[in-house]
Amino acid sequence: MKPSILTAALLCLLLGTAARAEQYRVVTEEWAPYNYQENNQLTGMATEVVRGIMALTGDDFAMVLLPSMRSLHVLDTRTKTIMYTLFRTAEREALYKWVGPIVEESIYPYQLASTRQPVNTLEQLLHAPRVTTRHAGLIPETLQSQGFGNLEKSATESVQLYRMLLAGRTDIIVGDTAAGVAYYSRQLKIAPGTLRQIPVELYRSSLYIAFSPDSDDRLVANWANALEQLRHSGELKRIQDRYSRPVGL
Repeated sequence: MKPSILTAALLCLLLGTAARAEQYRVVTEEWAPYNYQENNQLTGMATEVVRGIMALTGDDFAMVLLPSMRSLHVLDTRTKTIMYTLFRTAEREALYKWVGPIVEESIYPYQLASTRQPVNTLEQLLHAPRVTTRHAGLIPETLQSQGFGNLEKSATESVQLYRMLLAGRTDIIVGDTAAGVAYYSRQLKIAPGTLRQIPVELYRSSLYIAFSPDSDDRLVANWANALEQLRHSGELKRIQDRYSRPVGL
């Protein structure tokens, strides 16, 4: 091979490697029904939305499911990173670039419907013997800021909350939206009417896609436009409906 041809070939290889190294990566964590793994496949409401967006924009970024809380750390420390789904809060507002909302959700506590001590007010919640939630994340942080001194932050994943409640190891759990409770009820074959939603809305916000601050504004705008296309076509609503079937709580 002539030197000039060899040089050109090496240059193309280096440029291709650099382009791959600079490509965006999409990260998420296990939080059904929005993003989770089933049959070794990444799926969920928000996962379908992100794939729908990339189908419209022509992007083909790698999508990676990371352990709980790791995806947020990667978003904070790695350039050209996209994370879904994330509650958009005042504290996070200036940290990232945002596309959304995908859906607006609320967080309520739950207890067994058969309990002899139904809880109906925030005051009762604050004085309950124990309120169990996940070990880290926005929800336990929010509850602590609301004055909950009775938190048990022992669950590393959502499914543990339901198993603890059913086994009588706790009386009240907090951690999932109504869609999430419906999902885990189906997964664990919890009969309709077993769980009772306590009528105290502890948190309400919208779920978004977050981009690391170095992300190209044109890319963010393209994703925002694609999401609006999904919204106006009705596809976003169809995706939401597939994951929001009531469970008869």
